[in-house]
Amino acid sequence: MSSTKPQPKSTDRSNLELVSAPNGIDALDRKIIGILQHDGRKAYGAIAQEVGLSEAGVRRRVQRLRDSGVMQIVAITDPVLLGYGREALIGIRVHGDVRLVADKVAAIDEANYVVMTAGSFDIIAELIAEDDNALVHLLNDSIRSIPGVTEVETFLYLKLSKQTYAWGTK
Repeated sequence: MSSTKPQPKSTDRSNLELVSAPNGIDALDRKIIGILQHDGRKAYGAIAQEVGLSEAGVRRRVQRLRDSGVMQIVAITDPVLLGYGREALIGIRVHGDVRLVADKVAAIDEANYVVMTAGSFDIIAELIAEDDNALVHLLNDSIRSIPGVTEVETFLYLKLSKQTYAWGTK
C-alpha cells in the first residue's frame, strides 16, 4: 500500500505543472513574454495585475523562462546611432564540417547572428562594422581566412525597413 501525501492547493497558477504545454510554456508564460516584449522594464507587480498572478509568481515564471533560455531581457540598440555605419548579411559556402566554420564565425565579435542553413548557403551571418574598411577587414581577414570557407557573398544593408522582436507569443 502506498501512501501519498496530499498536495496543498495553491491559488497561484505559477506553481501549476506545465505538462501539457509544449516545451513547458503555457498561455500565461506567453502573455508575460508579450508584455515584456513591449516593455522589458515593466515591474513584476504591474505584470502580475495584467495576467492575474502574484508578483512572486510572475518573478518565478520570468526567472524560469530566462534560465531555460526561452527568453532574454536585453536592451535593443540601433547600430547606426552607436557609430556602426555598415551592416551586412553574408552567405557562406563551406567545404567540410559546417559546424566548425559556424563556430568560428560565431566567435567573431562583429557577427551578431549566425545560422547553419539548408539551401544555396551553408551559413548565413549578420555582420556589423564601423565602416566599409572595417567590413573589408572582417570579410577578408576574419571570414575568408577560416579553413573550409570556399565562398562568401555579401548583401549590404541599404535601409532597415522592419525589425521586430515581438513575435513568438502565439
